[in-house]
Amino acid sequence: MANKSYNDLAIFVAVAREASFTKAAARMGVSQSALSQTIKNLEERLGLRLLARTSRNISPTDAGERLLASLGTHFEEIDAELEALTKLRERPAGRISITTSQHAADAVLWPALEGFLIAYPDIKLEINVDSSMVDVVAERFDAGVRLGEQVEKDMIAMRIGPDLRMAVVGSPAYFERHGRPEHPDELPQHRCINIRMPTSKGINPWEFEKDGKVVKVRVDGQVVFNSGSLRMNAALAGIGLAYMLEDHVLPYLEDGRLTRVLSDWCPPFPGYHLYYPNRRQHSPAFKLLLDALRFRG
Repeated sequence: MANKSYNDLAIFVAVAREASFTKAAARMGVSQSALSQTIKNLEERLGLRLLARTSRNISPTDAGERLLASLGTHFEEIDAELEALTKLRERPAGRISITTSQHAADAVLWPALEGFLIAYPDIKLEINVDSSMVDVVAERFDAGVRLGEQVEKDMIAMRIGPDLRMAVVGSPAYFERHGRPEHPDELPQHRCINIRMPTSKGINPWEFEKDGKVVKVRVDGQVVFNSGSLRMNAALAGIGLAYMLEDHVLPYLEDGRLTRVLSDWCPPFPGYHLYYPNRRQHSPAFKLLLDALRFRG
């Protein structure tokens, strides 16, 4: 019985409630003979008569009444849930949680999500800003945002932003005092503003590339921060050189408060990607989120 189709039971419920093969067949859109054969096969498998048939009507036997009483409420619940799912498709709802860095949230997520949230008021969204490398499965997030090169291989990754570039910047006053580096190898002789990584707690080297040659330089200076805004403030104050994302510093380059060096050593690299576990099915709300965030540049 366990391996048989539950459709047989649904047919039994329909026939018993309608007290007619003709009416049940019309409601279900199948032939009367098919329903009759299904009920016959079900009774043979159970070894019990479920429906008493006369020339004028059909009524459940004692066994049929018992089965109908047991199944009826369950099928009603299933029908109600299927109807609710249909409405969910028509009016998407649900909760989605995403972990991301502050820069990705400001530069990529919010510009796309502002309109998304207005269009789908029944979708609840939680954005958790965390600069560390979060395990979305262990921490029970639906998705995360990282740079393309940082996404784990067992995750599905979707590009949500343009390529990014790094920039080495300092104030005009700093360069007047210390000169301008012409090659990454000269950076150890300069005062540099380092960042302590939130996950590893270490200080990464500054990485450069030109004509296929990769150069990693460990630098030192008076200050170390784990905050982008503090690094920016220190660079503006002339404390040292900062290694920042290009779009962070563009306004200050344009108004002359910062000057850029070594730009030819800072090629573009893959930007932000939304990543999530490999699952077969996603909710309508999550699918809409993917479409809203997909990079089309």
